[in-house]
Amino acid sequence: MLADLVAGALEDAADRQATRGFDVVEAAAAAAPPALDALTFLAPAERVKIIAEVKRASPSRGALATIADPAELAARYAAGGAGAISVLTEQRKFKGSLADLEAVRAAVDIPVLRKDFIATEYQVLEARAAGADLVLLIVAALDQPTLTHLHEFAVSLGMTPLVETHDAVEVSRAVDLGARLVGVNARNLSTFELDTDLFGRLVDRIPAGTIKVAESAVSTVADVAHYRSSGADVVLVGEALVTGDDPVATLKEFLSV
Repeated sequence: MLADLVAGALEDAADRQATRGFDVVEAAAAAAPPALDALTFLAPAERVKIIAEVKRASPSRGALATIADPAELAARYAAGGAGAISVLTEQRKFKGSLADLEAVRAAVDIPVLRKDFIATEYQVLEARAAGADLVLLIVAALDQPTLTHLHEFAVSLGMTPLVETHDAVEVSRAVDLGARLVGVNARNLSTFELDTDLFGRLVDRIPAGTIKVAESAVSTVADVAHYRSSGADVVLVGEALVTGDDPVATLKEFLSV
């Protein structure tokens, strides 16, 4: 599944590059306002911090929410106390777009994450040109030289990479990069099975001073509390917010942990 998602994302990026070349996007990225320092916004605090996600669909669950106005939803998240906004830009399975990211960036003054299957410099430049402050790098999707290069490239643009891991070997690879924002995703991207205890088993492998992000398998306040008690500084939440009756009320409940 992960290989298919990456291949599709690369095909779509190649199509965009055919009409909007590398040099054009590079210039747009250079002209964009400087990226916000996401590490400051997501720094450890007395209470957990939440990255709230704009997410229409997923490969495992299918359609989740229509989200006709991603900017309005993001503005509500920001007003509700989110530390950052994650925007799915993958179009095939998650039904997102860079236009969603641009709209969200214009609506909020907190960091915005481009969540996609990033494997090339062009995709990183697209993210920065659209106003992203963070970019997702999935360790399982990249060999170490490519991961290292994209991490350094994103940092050179002023961005903060969220380096996503799924096992002890991947955490070691993230640590070797010097990543300052490390996520542990409870969802196995090959089988899509969930393991809510994975974060707790891996967290001690992440060095002190690194911001630790728990991802996936969040439905209730108890799930957030479980991650928090296991050592999470930040929890990334998508489905529980977009499928609920009142995303802001849910967000505030989670932030009370």
